[in-house]
Amino acid sequence: MDAPEEPVPPVIYTMENKPIVTCAGDQNLFTSIYPTLSQQLPREPMEWRRSYGRAPKMIHLESNFVQFKEELLPKEGNKALLTFPFLHIYWTECCDTEVYKATVKDDLTKWQNVLKAHSSVDWLIVVVENDAKKRNKTNILPRTSIVDKIRNDFCNKQSDRCVVLSDPLKDSSRTQESWNAFLTKLRTLLLMSFTKNLGKFEDDMRTLREKRTEPGWSFCDYFMVQEELAFVFEMLQQFEDALVQYDELDALFSQYVVNFGAGDGANWLTFFCQPVKSWNGLILRKPIDMEKRGLIQRQEATLLDLRSYLFSRQCTLLLFLQRPWEVAQRALELLHGCVQELKLLEFCRDWVSVPPGALDCWVFLSCLEVLQRIEGCCDRAQIDSNIAHTVGLWSYATEKLKSLGYLCGLVSEQGPNSEDLNRTVDLLAGLGAERPETANTAQSPYKKLKEALSSVEAFEKHYLDLSHATIEMYTSIGRIRSAKFVGKDLAEFYMRKKSPQKAEIYLQGALKNYLAEGWALPITHTRKQLAECQKHLGQIENYLQTSSLLASDRHLTGNEREYFCREILSFASQQADSPGHKIVLPMHSFAQLRDLHFTPSNAVVHVGGVLSVEITVCSQMPVPVHAEQIAISVHFSIEKNNYRKTAEWLTKHKTANGIVSFPAETSPFPTSQNSLPALELCEMFERSPSDNSLHTTGIICKNVHVLLRKQESGASLEAPSGAALEAGAHVLKCNAVTLEPGPNAITFRTQAKEPGTYTLRQLCASVGPVWFVLPHIYPLVQYDVYSQEPQLHVEPLADSLLAGIPQKVKFTVTTGHYTVKNGDSLQLSNVEAMLILGHEENRAVIYSNMRAPATGGESTVPGMTEPHGKHKDTQKGGHCMATMDHKVSIDCPWSIYSTVISLTFSMPFRTTHSLLSSGTRKYVQVCVQNLSELDFQLSDSHLVDTGDSTDLRLIPLNTESEQRIHSRQAVFFVWELKWTQEPPPSLHCRFSVGFSPASEERLSVSLKPYTYEFQVDNFLTLYSVRAEISPPPGTELCKTGSLCSLEVSITRLSDLSDADKDEALTEREDYFSTKLMYEVVDNSSNWAVCGKSSGVISMPVAARATHRVHMEVMPLFAGYLPLPDVRLFKYLPHHSAHSSQLDADSWIENDSLSVDKHVDDQLDSGSVQSRGSTRSVAGSEHKGLPMPRLRALPPGQAFNASAGTQVLVIPSQDDHVLEVSVT
Repeated sequence: MDAPEEPVPPVIYTMENKPIVTCAGDQNLFTSIYPTLSQQLPREPMEWRRSYGRAPKMIHLESNFVQFKEELLPKEGNKALLTFPFLHIYWTECCDTEVYKATVKDDLTKWQNVLKAHSSVDWLIVVVENDAKKRNKTNILPRTSIVDKIRNDFCNKQSDRCVVLSDPLKDSSRTQESWNAFLTKLRTLLLMSFTKNLGKFEDDMRTLREKRTEPGWSFCDYFMVQEELAFVFEMLQQFEDALVQYDELDALFSQYVVNFGAGDGANWLTFFCQPVKSWNGLILRKPIDMEKRGLIQRQEATLLDLRSYLFSRQCTLLLFLQRPWEVAQRALELLHGCVQELKLLEFCRDWVSVPPGALDCWVFLSCLEVLQRIEGCCDRAQIDSNIAHTVGLWSYATEKLKSLGYLCGLVSEQGPNSEDLNRTVDLLAGLGAERPETANTAQSPYKKLKEALSSVEAFEKHYLDLSHATIEMYTSIGRIRSAKFVGKDLAEFYMRKKSPQKAEIYLQGALKNYLAEGWALPITHTRKQLAECQKHLGQIENYLQTSSLLASDRHLTGNEREYFCREILSFASQQADSPGHKIVLPMHSFAQLRDLHFTPSNAVVHVGGVLSVEITVCSQMPVPVHAEQIAISVHFSIEKNNYRKTAEWLTKHKTANGIVSFPAETSPFPTSQNSLPALELCEMFERSPSDNSLHTTGIICKNVHVLLRKQESGASLEAPSGAALEAGAHVLKCNAVTLEPGPNAITFRTQAKEPGTYTLRQLCASVGPVWFVLPHIYPLVQYDVYSQEPQLHVEPLADSLLAGIPQKVKFTVTTGHYTVKNGDSLQLSNVEAMLILGHEENRAVIYSNMRAPATGGESTVPGMTEPHGKHKDTQKGGHCMATMDHKVSIDCPWSIYSTVISLTFSMPFRTTHSLLSSGTRKYVQVCVQNLSELDFQLSDSHLVDTGDSTDLRLIPLNTESEQRIHSRQAVFFVWELKWTQEPPPSLHCRFSVGFSPASEERLSVSLKPYTYEFQVDNFLTLYSVRAEISPPPGTELCKTGSLCSLEVSITRLSDLSDADKDEALTEREDYFSTKLMYEVVDNSSNWAVCGKSSGVISMPVAARATHRVHMEVMPLFAGYLPLPDVRLFKYLPHHSAHSSQLDADSWIENDSLSVDKHVDDQLDSGSVQSRGSTRSVAGSEHKGLPMPRLRALPPGQAFNASAGTQVLVIPSQDDHVLEVSVT
């Protein structure tokens, strides 16, 4: 069985490496089984559970089965996992006891002794059963006997380490079951070995890493150890775990470089601080770069070698994980990081030298290598859809190629010199020979760089191709800012190549983008480049506009601003001698309009008046600028009916102080950028986890995602202004003005000639042929010129004019364009009822040339001479004062026509009268009510009869001669009527009283009294009505609920008079009679009238004729109750003519009556009634018949003698609830 030993081949670190499994015993047997075994083993996945709580994974196991040799067993201290045999298998198909004892047992013993000597406990014995051999031999023991012997001899406590494989080459169910059991066992043992050995390896690696602070610790040695673990994971196709190992190495090394730059460096890092001699870029076309790995292992690698090898391994694993776009992202970070790390090490160690351009070459080659590697594993559709991941590499390569071109003199106008050529040769030498894997590639990075540095034309071709491709990629993914940045570099290249016409479009595009996003410093820098470009192109107007912007730019130094300002002034002075066309530029870069002030402040003047406009202009130039002229163009407009607008109307629509402030000039940035939130900055500190020492600090912007959001760009913000000078007849000018830096006050004066509205439209400043124009003055600024006819207004100084008392009235003259002269006067013509009380010493006071009170400006109007009730009576509507109008005619000096003005006077008093009776005695009462807000003093009250009666006397009952009447109060006057003969049927009276304001002093003019006229008819008393209530018989007092007797006596007090001669009068044989209707009503609901409550009686017209009516009433409450009311009406027959108008109450009563057959009989009212005792007789029976009419007696003809009489009512004894009426 022992085969001759063969030399162990060297391990090649490629992806073909598999876990090693040694095979001892019958090699021919294993050779026959190997094809089936190698196919079946990786088919079924196994769950791999790892330590430290890591998630389990399903893996497919593959193995490299090799012949067992003692040299394969690991020596003490060997940490190579790739050459480590994870499992040892012994194969045998012995079925004969003699053979087993003679050879197999001894061979197994030797095999196990070797394993024990090397402390290897991962082994397995496989016994293959073959039915053909069993049939050929008769003295063999059963299979179980051989297996039992092996298990007893070698597997004392591990009986599962001996398995049986039955007829492995046959195709049967028994064979399949045997294979499944064997493969499951094999996979389980392999996973157990992996877990155990990898765990031990990781513990050793972790121990080694924890010693990194000890002297003598080597990063390269640790790198090899952890990479060994990565190789194993890669061998097990666990590419994610393998990538983690390289990422940990990357982070560890980066941290050491940062610490080294901060002065806390490790000694082993000096091995990487060697001068850079090779810069051939990344190598990504090999799974493993053995050359650079050897340099790392020998500690001879530079920083670029380590970074290149580390990234190549990461790239390989990422491509296996199908994450090519992460390769591009990591590559960009790597390239920028390496450049910074080399600069850091070069700064810290003076002897770490990097030749100029070496890093540029390395970065350029690496960018193209990464891009070509990604293109090799992706199709074109995938690449086009993921440009966002690769465009950064294109841009970086373009930038580095540009740097190389500048460095090697390939961009200068004269071409490269000898020094540039020598530098180019040195850079190409550092690239070395082209690698074999790219030698046959036509567009390899090596060939591209070498060709680009070979000539000026080749460099221009490659640089332009890269630049245009990068710009196109950035534009396609919406990164306009980055595209414009590359275009700006391209413009700089064209400027170096003396092609400013090609550079301008890129500079304009970049400037437009910066303006839209509000980048102040890039705007300034780009404008400087654009100014140079425009100067070379001879674009005078654009150059002057850009120069004005730069001259006012605060981000430039004073000398730079002054230079651009001098450029403008120099051009203006040169063109002044040879005048040509005007150059119009926007004003916001030259000066800013701050405020404007009108004099007069209301910006309203009449025709011929003088208006002053003072503006404050803030010059943005760094030096004084002499302007030949500063002008404001004015737009004139005449609105419809504008001539009717008065100075007062115009003034109401103006600012109070005449000052118009203008907002600060808009910045060159759009409003959206100005409205962005402010920067939210915070400090960042990173401390070492070991000693808590500060090793990194910085500033972080927390809202960068908001600030760098792409803004929508509109029209070009740097295009020529397009402002045009307005040509018009109305211009305000100011000549020879020197504008100092900062605020300047400029005053314009104009004389108004034509009425209308003048709008300030445009502000211009001329410096030679250069005109700086503010095209629109906003907010809107206007002044008005009016031509107004004089107007006269008359208004009282109080709220209203009161008739009868002196009051002051103000005459206001709005002169308009008329100028009031000394001696001008107003002539007033008034009616006789209204007096004008003027004073000779009063003269008109001229406030201005627009408004003036007239001569005798404060006049006193006493009102009407005879104020009484014949006026516009509004008393019925409430307590409003009655009014009357008087017209005044005024003659003015500026017009041949008279002006008629109506004045409205209000009556301060409201007067009413009433007739009072006491039996046959008569009284007249007059009530005077003050409706105004003033208090008056009343005096000399009189009441006279204006009729022909001679025997009638009016005796006053008021003893005071003067009385004070307050606002909203009333005063009553009473007179008694007495006569000796028969009184007249009607009385015509006139009431008069003197009045004057209570607060006024003695007036120089006498005031006429207030008069009130009225008439009283039928005031003679004809009837006396008396009512009397008697308690029930046998009782002294009335009780609630008991019927009491009510007796009503109607007595005639006089004989026949003229007042009785009407339809109701009936002539008898020897006397006259009239029909009356009585009605008993209790409106206070104290009594219930039982039986009849009304009736019609025939009353003789003779003195002392009496008619009595008896009825029953029931008191409803206890206490002193007033008697029910007794009303009298004239009862007019239905056939009489309607000669007199009945009042509403008579018609109501009439509606409830019907015609009775016997007129002389009394009409019963029906059952018990209360609360007014409304009569309800069946009128439906008499529907359509003529109804009698009722007419109420005048107030003075019926006298109620029982008015005010009360009756005591006591409660009944059985009442549970006592109700008492208190009156």
